[in-house]
Amino acid sequence: MRLFPTVFVVLLCLGGSAQAAGLIEEAFGLPVTFKVNGSSRTLRLDALVIRPDDSQRHPLAVINHGAPRNADDRAGMSPRSMRAQAREFARRGWAVVTFMRRGYGESEGDYAESSGNCASPDYVKSGRTSAEDIRAVIQTMRNAPFVDDGKIISVGRSAGGLATVALTADPPPGLIAAISFAGGRGSTGPDEVCVPERLAQAFGTFGKTSRVPMLWVYSENDHFFGPSLARRFHAAFTEAGGRAEFIAAAPFGSDGHSLFSEKGTPIWTRYVDDFLARQKLVLVGQLLASRDPTSIHYPKGLSSQGQEAFRKYLDASDHKAFVMAGDGSFGWRSGQKTAAEAVEGATGYCRKNARKTCYAVMVDDEPVQ
Repeated sequence: MRLFPTVFVVLLCLGGSAQAAGLIEEAFGLPVTFKVNGSSRTLRLDALVIRPDDSQRHPLAVINHGAPRNADDRAGMSPRSMRAQAREFARRGWAVVTFMRRGYGESEGDYAESSGNCASPDYVKSGRTSAEDIRAVIQTMRNAPFVDDGKIISVGRSAGGLATVALTADPPPGLIAAISFAGGRGSTGPDEVCVPERLAQAFGTFGKTSRVPMLWVYSENDHFFGPSLARRFHAAFTEAGGRAEFIAAAPFGSDGHSLFSEKGTPIWTRYVDDFLARQKLVLVGQLLASRDPTSIHYPKGLSSQGQEAFRKYLDASDHKAFVMAGDGSFGWRSGQKTAAEAVEGATGYCRKNARKTCYAVMVDDEPVQ
């Protein structure tokens, strides 16, 4: 794990302005402190920070991940898988940190958020434990010179959504809003959840003390937590006193559980923008525009269509690869578990139209020599 920040300055254009602004990306091991049995322990969590490059303090957005059904997949997870989502919040004026909780990816510390046996899960304990990772990250980020810790939002997907709900039940200072995409835990297979009534009860437990305004988004074809179950979660939470706007989003792809993703950006950003506006949390008059094409070094031989694809590739989440051939054919793939899988997938796309050999020109953010 990188223990010191690696900084990437991404030039952007502010719409209608001759001046250039930028986003800074920093990938590093974020030192956070946990209190366990009366003692403190500092661990480094694998983190990615994306923020406007303007020497100003910005409100903090913390984005956290879900939990895979297969425990073996935890080791391969990375905060860069949420890079596209983090960039969207940064474009809206937030200083964003997305990170891996203990036991995931390259983060230090043992996995601590198990809900126990499927026949008798403890979702309250699991949610609270996951929330402690968010709380610890917030505490560290308060000290960053670019953070205004008077305004903080937490955003989570799946198990990260449940963790965000749990955080609102015992909120840290400055937490003024929260968003849960497909929040829940305990899905063992399509449309299967360990003791779903206990999961609904956990939402009710958190609702007893949660008063932070929330947005909940579930797709109608979510095969982790289906629409009827999601509505049970919401009813339990709000009837106990919690504050949450519920959106039943239209079906998305083959499984709407992945709505909060790069591909789902045109959909979920509308919900987020409307919610933030209602909370008076619109931070910029105009979104930071997409990358300035004049600042990009394109691979030689790309057509205008290929250059457009390459711009999208640069903003995509890891692991990713861009592949092209000498005749101008190209292909790219993002969001893969490994760089090798990304290269393989991109090469397959390239070969569909290529008359010459396809070769990788960029893997993740590194040009291939």
